[in-house]
Amino acid sequence: MNERAIEELGKELDAIEAEVKASLGERDRRYITRLIRIQRGLALTGRAVIFASLPLVSSGAPFFCVLASGAVMLGIAKILENMEIGHNVLHGQWDWMNDPEINSRVWEWDNVCPSDQWKHSHNVVHHTWTNVIGKDRDVGYDVLRVTDAQPWKPAYLFQPIYNFVLMLFFEWGVAFHDIEVDRPLSKSKHLLRGIAKKATRQAVKDYVLWPALAGPFFFWVLAANVIANLIRNVWAYTIIFCGHFPEGVHLFTEKDVEGETRARFRVRQIMGSCNIEGGRLFHLMSGNLSHQIEHHLFPDLPSNRYPEIAPRVRALCARYGVPYNTGSLLRQFGTTTLKIWRLSFPSPRRPAIV
Repeated sequence: MNERAIEELGKELDAIEAEVKASLGERDRRYITRLIRIQRGLALTGRAVIFASLPLVSSGAPFFCVLASGAVMLGIAKILENMEIGHNVLHGQWDWMNDPEINSRVWEWDNVCPSDQWKHSHNVVHHTWTNVIGKDRDVGYDVLRVTDAQPWKPAYLFQPIYNFVLMLFFEWGVAFHDIEVDRPLSKSKHLLRGIAKKATRQAVKDYVLWPALAGPFFFWVLAANVIANLIRNVWAYTIIFCGHFPEGVHLFTEKDVEGETRARFRVRQIMGSCNIEGGRLFHLMSGNLSHQIEHHLFPDLPSNRYPEIAPRVRALCARYGVPYNTGSLLRQFGTTTLKIWRLSFPSPRRPAIV
């Protein structure tokens, strides 16, 4: 693409953003307030089902079925809170409502990562430096090799193992996302204190207080809460990695983005993100991060608008010849996993952008 075409594309994307912002109103407000009520009701119901199953503990299999269903409901509630509600509220997508609770300044999500640290590491660093090696901390999360442009080290031989561990404990990976391993500990103390405070509160809630209410069935409720958090972690990992690392995603060097205009920044967001195809329920459960391209283009637009924006963005990409990486969950997850396995072994270093 020549510079003139890039600037024209940028103007068309700016027009879409302005149009959507001008149309925000009551239907959007109803969407988020209704979703929060549903999510909280689902969490409460899930916990109620878990506790209702406890008197059946001596009956064997039926008990486990009821307990598991309660844990799954709680896990789904946690997914909705983290993905479609928490992540998007913390992006400021609903600040336009001037609601005292549903805004990025005061929302604290159900996650061990403090919201203020997330807003810095994700909203500021990642969304500014999307897929710029050495600047975007989402590229490899400092522990994974996800591109040939990263120099290989023997430790990467084990990355399929610690990638699996990261999937299971993904919220903890998110919590330490803002901690730079090469930064002196003295400069990270305030971040570690924030993580410790938030993580303690989460752990006490899920692994002490709720189980304690079950009395002699403490460990059954503890197990159900662990299962719920694992469900949330695995799903969040899957969606996040499928939005950033599938085959065909573009990566950049710091030199590539020198003097970057707003329009070229927009193009980088498109080329550095990947969508996942699915139905309405799938998009909801992904926090609409299945529309990762649209999210990176318009991070502060309410996520419920991404499905209507996506066809327009895709058509613009086709018209201007910009790659629009989209595919099924199986395709995106499969190529991501194969890449992580392949890059655990030595390979020739290649330019970051392809």
